[in-house]
Amino acid sequence: MKITRCLTFCMLLGYVLMACKKDTSVQPLTIDGINMENYPKVDGSTSTEPLNRLIASKLLGYNYQWKRADFMNGLWYLESGLPHEFLQEKVKSSQTHNSIINLIDKKADIILSARKMSIEEQAYASNAGVSLIETPIALDAFVMVANLDNPVQSLTTQQVLDIYTGKLKNWKEVGGKDFPIKPYTRNKNSGSQELMETLVLKGASMSDIEVDYEPELPSMYMVFARLRSDVNALAYTVYYYKEQIVRDQIVKSLAINGIKPTKQTIKNQSYPYVAPVYVTIRSDLSNTSTAYKLYELLQSDAGKSAISESGYIPF
Repeated sequence: MKITRCLTFCMLLGYVLMACKKDTSVQPLTIDGINMENYPKVDGSTSTEPLNRLIASKLLGYNYQWKRADFMNGLWYLESGLPHEFLQEKVKSSQTHNSIINLIDKKADIILSARKMSIEEQAYASNAGVSLIETPIALDAFVMVANLDNPVQSLTTQQVLDIYTGKLKNWKEVGGKDFPIKPYTRNKNSGSQELMETLVLKGASMSDIEVDYEPELPSMYMVFARLRSDVNALAYTVYYYKEQIVRDQIVKSLAINGIKPTKQTIKNQSYPYVAPVYVTIRSDLSNTSTAYKLYELLQSDAGKSAISESGYIPF
């Protein structure tokens, strides 16, 4: 009798737990009344373009899938059934700096980027009389990348700083072969360059690097193009771009302080260079607008589900 009651209780408990799980499951991604005409002008960094496309596809009822491009050197992208004209007008990827400027200039209604405004961008917004609201919605990471044939697997945060301030110049000084380190940088105001300055340099200067080549790379893809052909090169990008968009088998991410960048180490923030992804709007945006409703949606359970589906880690 006691065994029967125990089994009955366990079964009831199981049903209760299943019901609770069902009740807390996320709802479909929806905004009442949204359509192509009133869809907000969305902009963002290169790495957030797949997320922006996925959200637009879900909200407007279009199919989408990850696909490897026959162009763009085989980069992966989120192919959407949304009309090309709509994507050009409403779901742009003007890169980090340009998208922030577009938001300030009211050429965009809402943006996604892997960093906050820079000091220069803050000054531009202030001069324009505009204030922005920056809200973290996902986690990404700043990663150091090298050629797969380079034997170095890990650097410390101090070694990264010393390389990019000209104090360390040879791979043998960090456990590699006796060859000069060729550190590459990104262009000013790019998302990854701002992360380098805030997460690594922290006020230090890269002006002491002595090079006999052009160190500045104008795009994220050029980072991978250069590292594929130069075993002694060192550069940086963001985790999401490398793992979701490039999916490179020749360029590797280096561990930092012995910790490799993975979804788990980024989520628990044990990896040293975690970088939040922000949704940003103007502070004067009407809370009845579709842009504001999208801003709220991205912070909801349904929004977090879409963020996770895109390959990002919800905040």
